[in-house]
Amino acid sequence: MQRLPGYTYGTPLVPQSPVSLREFEWMKATAMFTDEDVRYLRMSLAILADQTAEIVEKWYEFVGSQPQLIRYYSTPAGMPLQDYLARTFARFQQWIIDTAEANYDQDWLNYQYEIGLRHHHTKKNRTDAAPALPHIHYRYMVPLIYPIVATLKPFLARKGHSPEEVEKMWEAWLKAVLLSVALWSQPYVKPGEF
Repeated sequence: MQRLPGYTYGTPLVPQSPVSLREFEWMKATAMFTDEDVRYLRMSLAILADQTAEIVEKWYEFVGSQPQLIRYYSTPAGMPLQDYLARTFARFQQWIIDTAEANYDQDWLNYQYEIGLRHHHTKKNRTDAAPALPHIHYRYMVPLIYPIVATLKPFLARKGHSPEEVEKMWEAWLKAVLLSVALWSQPYVKPGEF
């Protein structure tokens, strides 16, 4: 998948992550994330690559049904910003691909920091010049892990893999999303406490 506008993964426009690769290795160990999880994430790439739009549509259906969530993609008066939703839709698709590729290098780590900044008032709305709420409250980031990961399992099961393989891919996705959200949380944590 070609990199998308506003998606600056691997460029100097993305700041250096304050989390080192060594510290990220410790985070992976804490989540019991292993080379087997990398293998199953990469297995999921062939399954999910042509389903990214449908997956993100499913996520958007959920977010759109939740007033406390859709407001982050809306004007202060509560009108959903269709252009902003479309641009973030494309970046969500790219995020699925990146997560399934499981290339945990410095560029990937830096981009996770950038994603966190784009949720936080530090950079929220800047990429798209969107007039949406200027900050996604942290209280929704962790609970959103469940609907994001839960909705993936039927997509993982669509291409004839065994139930055991589907479960292993799903568990790898759960760990990967937990790690990503932990990294995205860095801007929300007081300096020196992350």
